[in-house]
Parts: sequence; structure tokens; C-alpha cells
Amino acid sequence: MNNPMHQFEIHKIYDLQLFGIDISVTNSTVFMLIATALIIAVLSLGIRKGYHLRQPNKAEVVSEQAFNFVANLVDENCGSEARRYLPFVMSFFMLIAMGNVLGMVPYTFTFTSHIIVTFAMAAMVFIVITIIGFMHHGLGYLKIFLPDGAPLFLAPILIPIELISYLSRPISLSVRLFANIMAGHIVLKIFAGFIISLGIVGGVIPLGMTVLLTFFEVFVALVQAYIFAILTCVYLNDALHLH
Repeated sequence: MNNPMHQFEIHKIYDLQLFGIDISVTNSTVFMLIATALIIAVLSLGIRKGYHLRQPNKAEVVSEQAFNFVANLVDENCGSEARRYLPFVMSFFMLIAMGNVLGMVPYTFTFTSHIIVTFAMAAMVFIVITIIGFMHHGLGYLKIFLPDGAPLFLAPILIPIELISYLSRPISLSVRLFANIMAGHIVLKIFAGFIISLGIVGGVIPLGMTVLLTFFEVFVALVQAYIFAILTCVYLNDALHLH
């Protein structure tokens, strides 16, 4: 049986150095670019002129549904005044959803199965939302570490707890995504290996399980994008309205 971890290996495609820093193009880089190109293509086809004057095509339906879905997430969790940040949330939702689903195609690479990728996205969310918080409230944003109505004598206990909780956001956000995607792909690889090793007769059950798990993993891929987006909205709501 093949090692199920081989599917996560990074391979250099083009070696590139910049001031002594390795910025080589890898299989992860390529599939990030492919995912980005597919998103741009789908959304570009979905905003063509004359959309409301004819029957919408599939790309237009997908684009509209994705936009409305993320817009409702932002409105329900942050309020209509947060609409200015809709492109920020939608960019992460689309990239993660496309990357997860693209990784389900045989012989592709799932870049969201790497903690460095998911942590980079989570760190970007953390930094941008922190900046938004200070832009809206100035130093008053520090009140987020002491919930309204909390007695002052509890401040020495509550502030460190809230601070740790706040700083752990990028960790929990990134680990949740990477762990779920990696675990699902490992299980799929193991069952696929059983199909080959057990032969035609013995491999029937693993084949059925692999098919079922594939549909389940596609569902998980979309759910993880949703979870990342909704948690981003929750953090954005804290930055705009504090507790």
C-alpha cells in the first residue's frame, strides 16, 4: 500500500531565489494559481453584461449564489455596515472552497492540507481584523479584553484569559481547516490502497467506502470554507462592535 502521506509532499517545479530567499515555484504554488484562475474565470463569466435580460448560465448562477451566500453571512453576523468588507471575506471563502474541491480531483494537490498555507490565511485575517478594530475604536479597542459589565477586581484574571483567547484565533482557525482536510485525504488514500491490495473480490467494500467518502469529503470541503468564512465574520463583528 502506498504511503498516504506522499500526497502532501511539496515538489519544486522551478527553482527560484531572491536575495538568498527560496521562492521556488512548487506544486502547491501551481495549484494555488489554478484555483485563483478558476475563481476569476467563474466570477468574470458571472458578471457579464445583460445578465438580467436573459436566462443566466451556470457560471452566472454559481457567482450569484456564492455572492449572496457570503453577503448574507456578513449581514447576519456583522450588520449591513460591514458590507465594505465583503470582498475580504468572500476572497477567503472562494479560495478555500475552490482549493478544497480542486484537491478532490485525482492527481491534483490540496494546498489547504498544509498548515503553513492555512496559518498564513488565518494570520492575514487576524492582522487585518485587528487593524480594523483599532481604526474603528482607536485605543478603545483594547476594551475587547475586558467584557462589558465585568467587575474591575476580576480584570487581572479576565484580561489574560481574553488575551490568550484572542491570540489563539489564528491557531485555531488554521489548525481546524488543515487538520480536517488532511485527515479526510489520508482516510481516502488508505481505502483506495485497500482496493488494490485486496483484489477484485475483496476490494468491493473498500471501493464502496471510497465512493461514499469522496462525496462526504466534497461536503466537508465546502463546510470548512463556510466555517472559515463565518468565523472571520464573528471576529469582524467583534472588531466593529466589541463585545
